[in-house]
Amino acid sequence: MGFFSDFKAFLMKGEIVTLATAVIVGGAFGKIVTSFTNDVLMPPIGLLLGKVDFKNLKVVLQEGIPAVVENGAEIAPAVAEVSINYGAFIQTVFDFVIIGFCIFMVLKAYEKTKKKEEAVAAAPAGPTQEELLMQIRDLLKEKK
Repeated sequence: MGFFSDFKAFLMKGEIVTLATAVIVGGAFGKIVTSFTNDVLMPPIGLLLGKVDFKNLKVVLQEGIPAVVENGAEIAPAVAEVSINYGAFIQTVFDFVIIGFCIFMVLKAYEKTKKKEEAVAAAPAGPTQEELLMQIRDLLKEKK
């Protein structure tokens, strides 16, 4: 087999399709959690902490300077503000904790179903069809 046929076989395996689906769903779930954190969770927390908007919490290391424009021509370019945006970091930590908790809950449920499946699989199996037929044969021999 050539490289491309091996690659095609790899892509067509069920695991890679499942992984791709999980990545897509995970990305969408991440956006939902980010929106929940930014738009639902953080505003009340900010209100409780004295009307703080976490998005705006930062330490400014260098103030930004707007561009200087004269007669429509830019004389001096703008200088961007340099800051440490710790408020955005706090929101990202909240996102991480929420996603981690959700994944933890899903894995706990998965483990619980796996344990049930293993318990059913470990249960002693009844006699096979052949064993039953041999028992019937032996009983019929004893009756003669």
